Amino acid sequence: MNHGLVPSLTIMAIDPSPLTSEQTTAAVRDERHRLADWLMPLRQEQWSTPSLCTAWTVRNVLAHLTTTTRLTVSKVAREAIRARGSFDRMELAMAAARAERYSTTELLEQLHDSAESTRRFPGSSPMDPLMDLVIHAHDIARPLQLTYSSPAHVVTACLTHAIGNRFMGAPQRVKGLHLVSTDSPWEHGSGIEVQGPDRDLLLVVSGRPDGLNTLNGPGVQTLHERLRAA
Repeated sequence: MNHGLVPSLTIMAIDPSPLTSEQTTAAVRDERHRLADWLMPLRQEQWSTPSLCTAWTVRNVLAHLTTTTRLTVSKVAREAIRARGSFDRMELAMAAARAERYSTTELLEQLHDSAESTRRFPGSSPMDPLMDLVIHAHDIARPLQLTYSSPAHVVTACLTHAIGNRFMGAPQRVKGLHLVSTDSPWEHGSGIEVQGPDRDLLLVVSGRPDGLNTLNGPGVQTLHERLRAA
């Protein structure tokens, strides 16, 4: 195992289970149904728990996930103007508005109802809704100290998609690191090694420090410092 500072080989992302367009559509459908069913038994106090997205409660995250198939270009443009050009403010405002307008039961029904839809946020890719669902499911589950499981091949595909996502800052976050999955053949990059399960690598790549807890290797400290500085 090479922990040297200057590796002789650049390792590109290796995804053992790329998803076809049809598989991606099916995975989004299944994930929406799975998450809605998993959320159904939550108690009132759990819905008001802060998520890993600290500006959102668990219920706000659910509200956010119901917006994906209900947005148009004109709607996004109006909301962006209201948010003075800030994507984060826009997302927060839209989720808060839906959380206020609809009951929890209605939001869960909306997530179920959207499962068959292929509509997505204007400008996003087919994999983006799937990645959003898988990551946000853990944003909900982790603070509640509950376990949520997506199919392993779906998590791996989301990790491959996320690693190059400049919008969420992933390339800079993992620069100079060799990420190695401990539960799939996936790996990415070159440099100081970081090992861990796909789901936790996905959380860290997307900027969630909670994923650091199960990671190992000399590069973990670098990730910790980068996430802390963000």
